[in-house]
Amino acid sequence: MKNYQITEWCRLFIAQQVREGDLCIDATAGNGHDTLFLSRLAKSSGRVLAFDIQKEALDAAQRRLIKAGADDNVSFILDSHSHMDRYAAPETVSCIVFNLGYLPGGDHSLATRPETTLAAIEQGLTLLKPGGLISLCIYSGGDSGFAERDALLDYLKTLDSRKYLVILSQYYNRPHHPPIPVLIHKL
Repeated sequence: MKNYQITEWCRLFIAQQVREGDLCIDATAGNGHDTLFLSRLAKSSGRVLAFDIQKEALDAAQRRLIKAGADDNVSFILDSHSHMDRYAAPETVSCIVFNLGYLPGGDHSLATRPETTLAAIEQGLTLLKPGGLISLCIYSGGDSGFAERDALLDYLKTLDSRKYLVILSQYYNRPHHPPIPVLIHKL
């Protein structure tokens, strides 16, 4: 088995979820890696909404997609993921991807926060169509602290098991607060 990074591990499940023509959301566009992955899966008949609060992140993501020839189905949105419900209708989204923390190579003080991430996940659950998937890559420790991780893990326990399947995994033998991959499947 390959030594998967958290994003690669989550992409195994995302690739099984997203179909040509789907609407997807990259809630934390960053440098555009997940945006590009979703764009390729949804193909030209699909659509991807890529959110970030940092213009330089969206610019980097857009450059990545242009270089790959895959930007024709992506809308780059300079706004918080906590406002995604302004851009998509309920039960229309196939997959929402969150890669939490800060922009790699960017200002570490500009990171995702518990209050906006929780609001975004709540909205995302409404936006997901039945059978839809939310992928979370939760980072903690170091510059990002533990507040967001703890708030998310507490919240995820409260989701109605008749409506959602929450799968939490962990890198059990990695030191120093390894990232936590989580999948939320809307039943």
